Amino acid sequence: MIKVLKPGLQTTVQDRGRIGYYEIGMPPSGAMDKYAYTVANLLVGNDPEAAVLEITYLGPVLEFGKRMKISLTGGEIPPKINGQPVPMWTTLEVREGDQLSFDFVKGGARVYLAVEGGIAVPLVMGSRSTYTLIGIGGFEGRALAEGDVIHTADMIRKSVAAGTSVEASLIPTYGKTHEIRVVVGLCSYRLTEESKETFLATEWTVTPEANRTGYRHRGERLQFVEREQPFGAGSNPSNVTDLGYPIGSIQVPDGVEPIVLLHDAVTGGGYATIATVISTDLDRMAQVKTNEKVRFVSVTMAEALEARKNVQAKLGRVAQMIESGS
Repeated sequence: MIKVLKPGLQTTVQDRGRIGYYEIGMPPSGAMDKYAYTVANLLVGNDPEAAVLEITYLGPVLEFGKRMKISLTGGEIPPKINGQPVPMWTTLEVREGDQLSFDFVKGGARVYLAVEGGIAVPLVMGSRSTYTLIGIGGFEGRALAEGDVIHTADMIRKSVAAGTSVEASLIPTYGKTHEIRVVVGLCSYRLTEESKETFLATEWTVTPEANRTGYRHRGERLQFVEREQPFGAGSNPSNVTDLGYPIGSIQVPDGVEPIVLLHDAVTGGGYATIATVISTDLDRMAQVKTNEKVRFVSVTMAEALEARKNVQAKLGRVAQMIESGS
């Protein structure tokens, strides 16, 4: 078991996500940075679908109730065991009574803590992920609180030796400025040509409204093509007749402050979505903090698929490296 001495800012149980219910309005939730999540599970020999703890900005203080292997991946929120710094992206072994804590965030925004066997919480609609907006999944449908006791599951596939680590070339780096690749489309026809260029040319600033539901960006105002609004579309030019929102789609209510919709967002609505963040760069988006800078870069669908293929190849190399090192 693991006892929560301090919960941190927002620590939730997440897995790969609640897949297959988008059409009925249920977002997937799940780990926001899938690359870091997957590597964390690989480092402790878990099933790739095992649940982990997603730690945001300010880390918790946790006490381990038995000997186990753990790993920490994602953003740089320096971890310590019993007050001593320990490496990230490495298989660690803790003993009964050991305490895990964290220093202040240095880079990125989210850390993933995987424990040997995974986190034992009930499946809800096929997933252990927490969806806090309606209180389902994870640990009682909420972020962890002081005094909670978490139990481990039995999703171990293989034993990984303590000290196994990921080579530096396979570890992402997190700066304060970010290039996020998007496929322009869906309702981008609603923007003027000048505003399409402005959207891609602007260095946007992430506002304090940045969480698992979506990231809002401050910068230039975008203008929409004038038209007589169709029936049911609402009066604002940023409105359209209701449509589905892909994960990562970008809407611009009233042309002000583009919002990237993320893993806990609504699945549809009546705002024009002008572009969609490619799947691999959702991982990058997860590691962006308030007041950091974002520039959106247009890519083709073929380039997006190639990027996904490259990330899958990197994960394959990580898995092979861990296998050979164990």
